[in-house]
Amino acid sequence: MTTTALLTSIFKPNVNPSVLSQTAWALLRVIVGIIMIHNGLDKLGNIESFSQAYVEVIGLPFPLFFSYVAAFTELLGAPLVAIGLFTRVASLGLFSTMCVAVYHHILVAGFNISYLELSLIYAACFLFFTINGAGLFSTDALIANWLDATSLSIQAKQIMRLEKSYQAVSAEPVSSKQ
Repeated sequence: MTTTALLTSIFKPNVNPSVLSQTAWALLRVIVGIIMIHNGLDKLGNIESFSQAYVEVIGLPFPLFFSYVAAFTELLGAPLVAIGLFTRVASLGLFSTMCVAVYHHILVAGFNISYLELSLIYAACFLFFTINGAGLFSTDALIANWLDATSLSIQAKQIMRLEKSYQAVSAEPVSSKQ
């Protein structure tokens, strides 16, 4: 596999050729990305307290180190998800931190939905983006198209550009001028 093919496969999103679904996809990505940023900021606000209250409790070695890893994963990965750049990689990191958060909540409070719900919702969203990519309205889709012009279908490119007029023009028969 060539480097370009590998990079294209990383950036190319699954394509559902519907403007409405792609808009909802982008809206979800932007909202969870922006909202997740505050979690990283909160951790960095008092990293020692977070380390003692959350990381040491679950028994991870080097709790302060892993606290910083979690904080910077959220602080750097969340904006990447929001703009749709390196979405799969950033989402995988964020999904991992949410899995650790779910484990912490189960360890501390059992299967109490009020403690689990936010972490599970975030985990599900980031798992979705890890598997499906950022969608057509993203920086990843632009990069995939730039790397390999054939990586996205004509219909996907139309949706990326919101070109409804293209369909009407291409449906007209081409007349030969004599």
